[in-house]
Amino acid sequence: FRGGGANWGGVAVDPQRKRVFVNTNRAVNRVTLIPADEVAARRKAEPGKEISPMRGAPYGMVREILLSPIGMPCNEPPWGALAAVDVEHGRLAWEVPLGNTRKLAPFGMAFRFGTPGFGGPIVTAGGVLFIAATMDKLLRAFDADTGEELWAGELPYGGQATPMTYAIGGRQYVVIAAGGHPSLGNEIGDALLAFALP
Repeated sequence: FRGGGANWGGVAVDPQRKRVFVNTNRAVNRVTLIPADEVAARRKAEPGKEISPMRGAPYGMVREILLSPIGMPCNEPPWGALAAVDVEHGRLAWEVPLGNTRKLAPFGMAFRFGTPGFGGPIVTAGGVLFIAATMDKLLRAFDADTGEELWAGELPYGGQATPMTYAIGGRQYVVIAAGGHPSLGNEIGDALLAFALP
């Protein structure tokens, strides 16, 4: 089973550029069936793991990313990517790895292999794309035309949410809820952060 494709978080649409931007996951997952009557006890005993009942079935399931002994996904990277789809021509405009391995690799090595992530992107009329979603607790800005990373800001907890933007007093802001996500190994917290655009 491959945990992949566009998961929850949605896409961002730029009608001027005729592009759709999407966060994708590419990490192999292991799914284990367990008796339905064990689901509640396992969830209590193993917080942070995805343990779910399956309605109408005599089983529940445990889903987890299949990791190597050093804590990195077992399949070939990138394990997470941000893509721009050219909807006018029906092709991929660009794709870049999304996230680094500093939360996965030993000694905090930050390889740009992309990481699994939950959360969608937003795109501004000025052609800047914002997304967090990753395991490395960063909110990033990308050039919507090229996919070049323009900026990254540290979050106190994982930003497994879709950012929003607003303008007030002649200044534009990007806001994100940073609360972490247990299945990504992030510490759970409660923060709302606003970043001002220059």
